[in-house]
Amino acid sequence: MSVTVSFRIPKELKRKMDELRGIVNWSEEVRKFLESRVREYEQLKAIEELERLIESIPSSPKGTASRYVREDRDSH
Repeated sequence: MSVTVSFRIPKELKRKMDELRGIVNWSEEVRKFLESRVREYEQLKAIEELERLIESIPSSPKGTASRYVREDRDSH
């Protein structure tokens, strides 16, 4: 199912689009652009949520990673 969305553009831009009508499918161009932008903003939103989640995770004490690596090496 689809819906119609309308917006205003300058007359000069519309005139130029009309000149290119036989070459460019403007509906498809705008649809692809909007899909791309929505995807970009969804990704930005997901990144922001992940950053908030990461910030809420408590830090490990200094030397924890080194200790784990050493323990792993010693167990082999």
